[in-house]
Amino acid sequence: MRPILHLSIPVRDLDEARRFYVDILGCQAARARDGYQDVWFYGMQITLHDRPEEAAWPTPGGSVRHFGVTLGRGDFDAVTAQLGGCGVPWVAPISVDDAGKPTEQTKAKVADPSGNVIELKTYADVGAALEVTPGMVSGALEHGR
Repeated sequence: MRPILHLSIPVRDLDEARRFYVDILGCQAARARDGYQDVWFYGMQITLHDRPEEAAWPTPGGSVRHFGVTLGRGDFDAVTAQLGGCGVPWVAPISVDDAGKPTEQTKAKVADPSGNVIELKTYADVGAALEVTPGMVSGALEHGR
């Protein structure tokens, strides 16, 4: 069996969170039980837990706490366009670091309706940006932009 990365996060409303992850981000809905719902976020199992008392909005000025995904350029553009078209506010708008260099990265952050921050990225050259060799990041380097 290949490893499955798993993340559990608190949400203030399961139905609202499910709509965001499935209808806006395009995740696949999975197992649902009383108190939690799984979604598949780019190969990672995210369990949305009905814990409104633990859900918190991002702090002003930003926080380091977030999770995310690195996408090919086409997928990044499609997802960020979908988010923009749905009126989802940016925690950090689309920006580019190291433009024109092998380490170039384009990134943005949004928050789900419960304040969990999600970072979306794309790299011009994943190996250069992350300083890894092809074998270190399974599949990512082979797919490129």
